Amino acid sequence: MMNTGSAAKLTEVVAVFEDAETLQDAIDELQSSGFNRAELSLLAGESTVQKKLGHAYEKVEELEDNAAVPRTAYVSLESVGAAEGGLVGVLVYVGATVAAGAVVATGGPLAAAIVAAAVAGGAGGLIGSILAKLVGDQHAHRIQEQLDHGGLLLWVRTRDMDREKKALDILAKHSAHDIHVHALSSHED
Repeated sequence: MMNTGSAAKLTEVVAVFEDAETLQDAIDELQSSGFNRAELSLLAGESTVQKKLGHAYEKVEELEDNAAVPRTAYVSLESVGAAEGGLVGVLVYVGATVAAGAVVATGGPLAAAIVAAAVAGGAGGLIGSILAKLVGDQHAHRIQEQLDHGGLLLWVRTRDMDREKKALDILAKHSAHDIHVHALSSHED
């Protein structure tokens, strides 16, 4: 098919949320209504935004339509929880396996291998728990930073008027404010 030069213009629907729960509810409905996770983006952490822009910002509303603002992909709360669980589980498994293998390799009895696996697995689990807490704390800190600046920014990429209207309706239904549409520049496509 020949390109006639009239390519569809991509747009984004932008909204600000007052709390993480309402944002999550809106994202859940967007995804169940056919929006892909890749079409959703959130504001990057405050330090990343400041580095990229070269200055601090007072309110998230200042950033809504700025193409230079760094964003982050949407990561569900379930994914954060899975990462936390994975950190704990992997470190328990690795610690237990290495300790048991070392005892067996040196000719130690099975009982000693089991004790070593339990001790090392427990230590690995403790380290994993500490790392998991850091992952969860970092996520919570980033959310709180944005709330301190006026809310949580969400961008929803749309490719046609129907999807644009659907996104606007869903965001309004979930009590977002400052909901509007802006065109994407060609370098954002």
